[in-house]
Amino acid sequence: PSISQIGIWFSNNTLAMNATSLDINVSETLANKTLIVTTILESPYVMRKGNYQEFQGNDQYEGFCVDMLRELADILKCSFRIKLVDDGLYGAPEPNGSWTGMVGELINRKADLAVAGFTITSEREKVIDFSKPFMTLGISILYRVHLGRKPGYFSFLDPFSPAVWLFMLLAYLAVSCVLFLAARLSPYEWYNPHPCLQERKDMLENQYTLGNSLWFPVGGFMQQGSEIMPRALSTRCVSGVWWMFTLIIISSYTANLAAFLTVQRMEVPIESPDDLADQTNIEYGTIQGGSTMTFFMNSRYQTYQRMWNYMHSKQPSVFVKSTEEGIARVVNSKYAFLLESTMNEYYRKLNCNLTQIGGLLDTKGYGIGMPLGSPFREEITMAILHLQENNRLEILKRRWWEGGQCPKEEDHRAKGLGMENIGGIFVVLICGLIIAVFVAIMEFVWSTRCSSVTDEVRPLPCPRQHLHCALCTIIKMEFVMNTNV
Repeated sequence: PSISQIGIWFSNNTLAMNATSLDINVSETLANKTLIVTTILESPYVMRKGNYQEFQGNDQYEGFCVDMLRELADILKCSFRIKLVDDGLYGAPEPNGSWTGMVGELINRKADLAVAGFTITSEREKVIDFSKPFMTLGISILYRVHLGRKPGYFSFLDPFSPAVWLFMLLAYLAVSCVLFLAARLSPYEWYNPHPCLQERKDMLENQYTLGNSLWFPVGGFMQQGSEIMPRALSTRCVSGVWWMFTLIIISSYTANLAAFLTVQRMEVPIESPDDLADQTNIEYGTIQGGSTMTFFMNSRYQTYQRMWNYMHSKQPSVFVKSTEEGIARVVNSKYAFLLESTMNEYYRKLNCNLTQIGGLLDTKGYGIGMPLGSPFREEITMAILHLQENNRLEILKRRWWEGGQCPKEEDHRAKGLGMENIGGIFVVLICGLIIAVFVAIMEFVWSTRCSSVTDEVRPLPCPRQHLHCALCTIIKMEFVMNTNV
């Protein structure tokens, strides 16, 4: 009989089987068979239950891939036995030609299937078979969100810097002074309030007193106008320039106000892979020995080559052993994690301080791995297509991806402003009312003291009489008007 090579035994005690040389019964079906499934712990694909010690076998595990295996078992009329990969790796080639991880276990016939977030690559397709993809994805960038400070009660002042507010105050005082001087110097601002009275023919008044000169710019700035209108050309020039100034200031303030009243603003220093490659302040890396690492290592795109050269030469290493380690590194340091978009989406649902940078760097799929030449490839592929057509895979994805604490992307719509956004303007209003009441009381006290001295009335009863008269005048006037009607 002829002798043929069916495998290679390496010095590191690993065996690489030549599956194409094996005598495989292609007519074999999966019915009533129990297949060994190698997998890796990776949320949300395969996870141990919280109380997994109380269970045995497959019941110890849960996740998207576990549910998908149950669906496949119902369709194919078979059963599965889940085992974790010995070295905890997906699979990468070694210098001696052997493979690690789940790929190595399939090559060495330690497992019949590999079910996980297992990326289909051309390099892996040379040594194992894959089913049709059960999930389409791509490489993405995960980074933490730097949240701006929450707006305070006086955030309505944020559209302008303190220097701008100070110069606006100085401009207001300057306009008031120039208006007062121009009105005093111009003869056209002096007029006779009683032109019909001969005895007051020589009496002249100027409407721009010091108080009115301070009040007129306020009315223009608040776009409320004023009962005082300029008469002279000089005062009209001052008014026109001030109105133009306030028009630009109010428009600029209104345009910037919305951006400064948001609850929190995301500030991300990078927006694309090119930004990541052009800087060295933020470290970035991926899983050691994974398909993402292979993608950058074999890429011919200049930006990705620069990123690979950085990751490969960076010390200490920017590569991580697991997704959880990469997520922890993102949260605790300036580190951008390159991983599959589905994992990116999953962890962003769990941690609201994480965000995706840019779009996808490539397009690929997850498939079920099998030994090269497996007779079950066609049956498993047909079962996966059946699950896709019935929308079962999408239902499973929603079940395991939408259980996070963070809102959906479409829920980040504009929301009503709360007191923490505009509470400061209420503080200004209350302070203004308090000042107005205080000034009114001071005016009342001052007027009663003056009248007491003029009328030679005792100071104590006089304020009481004036207060009673001031509070009751409106009532008495209404009574008189009603009786006259």
